Amino acid sequence: MIYVELFLTFFLIGMFTIGGGYAMLSLIQNEVVTVYGWITDTTFTDIVAISQMTPGPIGINSATYIGYEVLRQSGASEFMSILGSFTATFAVVLPSFIIVLMLCKVYEKWKNHYMFQGIMQGLKPATLGLIGTAALSLSNPDNFIDWKSFIICMAAFLALHYKKIGPLSIIGLSALVGLLVY
Repeated sequence: MIYVELFLTFFLIGMFTIGGGYAMLSLIQNEVVTVYGWITDTTFTDIVAISQMTPGPIGINSATYIGYEVLRQSGASEFMSILGSFTATFAVVLPSFIIVLMLCKVYEKWKNHYMFQGIMQGLKPATLGLIGTAALSLSNPDNFIDWKSFIICMAAFLALHYKKIGPLSIIGLSALVGLLVY
């Protein structure tokens, strides 16, 4: 039954998220932490951090890890937990795949139509709102960033912006500083 719940949950998240993985985070958090209680806020924050550091889209990485974690916590075997990862990942990607296949047929015909352009313009603020919601939910008082993490974050931002250091170097240096400081 958990596989069906995982599939339906992540399928609906994939279906109703516009704006990519960061916009998806608030929906994922609401479903897996609040609605189902599969994981805690702290675990979700850890999942987001790991998902940002691993290659690939953050929403898909989060779904993969959550699928695994939910089954692992329920006492399932390693293979069944991996199957949970596959289920959540497949479910979150499937709606986009179906929608893109359908849109390919009509995009060329409608891309310059004023209504299509208006819809696309209307989706921009919605996307920004979903990303902002994810940022606010990750900074709740229980998971609030301590001052050391804030300083590391600001130093990383300044190095990235002003020194033009590459993102991989920033991630590696931040991880090293984090290990040394904590």
